[in-house]
Amino acid sequence: MERADKGLAFMLQYENVAWYDSGEVRILDRRVYPRKVEFVVCKRHEEVAQAITDMVTQSAGPYTAAAMGMALAAHECRNMTQEEQFAYLEKASHTISHARPTTVERMKLVTEGSLAVAKQAILQGVDASQAIVDDTVVSNNIRYNKIGRMAGYLVDMFPDNGAVMTQCFGETIVGQMLRVARERGKNIRLFCPETRPYFQGARLTATVCHDMGFDVTVITDNMPAFVMQKEKIDVFTSAADVICLDGHVVNKVGTFQIAIVAKYMGIPYFVTGAPDKGHPTVDTINIEMRDPDFVLQAMGVKTAADGVKGYYPSFDVTPPHLVSGVVSDAGILSPYDLHRYFASGFEGEYTKKDLCV
Repeated sequence: MERADKGLAFMLQYENVAWYDSGEVRILDRRVYPRKVEFVVCKRHEEVAQAITDMVTQSAGPYTAAAMGMALAAHECRNMTQEEQFAYLEKASHTISHARPTTVERMKLVTEGSLAVAKQAILQGVDASQAIVDDTVVSNNIRYNKIGRMAGYLVDMFPDNGAVMTQCFGETIVGQMLRVARERGKNIRLFCPETRPYFQGARLTATVCHDMGFDVTVITDNMPAFVMQKEKIDVFTSAADVICLDGHVVNKVGTFQIAIVAKYMGIPYFVTGAPDKGHPTVDTINIEMRDPDFVLQAMGVKTAADGVKGYYPSFDVTPPHLVSGVVSDAGILSPYDLHRYFASGFEGEYTKKDLCV
């Protein structure tokens, strides 16, 4: 089977995202990458869930980690009765899918899919852990290919020799859009806000851009307006943690303010991803609030005086009037017409159905 991660940057290779083998899951620690290449080793599925909570892996990484965590759970219960295994895996699915509150609905698509694969394998008397790993590779291939089609539509919006601003780390879409841009000979320059407090833009997005041979510049989170004006940014783009059916976009905190500036300066903002059936309106969103102490330091170095308070929402919400288009595998959609996506037979980024158009 040809894998869809072929030719992408190191951290986008499946084994370098998260991988199950011989009773353990290895997850690339994105909190220290690229200055260090270290893997967190999980011996229990609860440790995988905790690693997701602790942001060992981010962006789309948790979804691969979740599936591998289910493979580990299948290994843990392999000697139980069939009924006990089913109950154990159902509990594991809930534990892993609820590791971060804002992305529960998407995560359930992964863990419940792995659960179904495991149950089928158990009924057939084959290795459930290996069945989940094999299924994850197939699912990732499908997802990467879907995102490859998104990338094609997105790169259509990039002018030749254009300047593109990103936000946080869009994982697969970053690698795929760069691959498409390279194939088309579009020599784009990229500007990546650093993305405090974990610096995913500086450490992850910029590293993937550099690894794939593109001109990339890191800026601080308070520079987007100046850079958009001075460097003549052509397009602002981000992925999304949730795209509500009413057109509201939930993404790394800071996306909203960059979208406001882009709108003011007449720069289009294209968000990539599929709409989420589980979130018909923005009212269904639960914004994750993380440890405020993280904003009082920079990569472990305390920056604020003792006694000063911090505030750390993981995500913000960008309203549809600031979104130029939702770039999906069905094409570029209006944020006001996202029901059309499902009406056309498309089923989302984290389903196994692959509808080629």
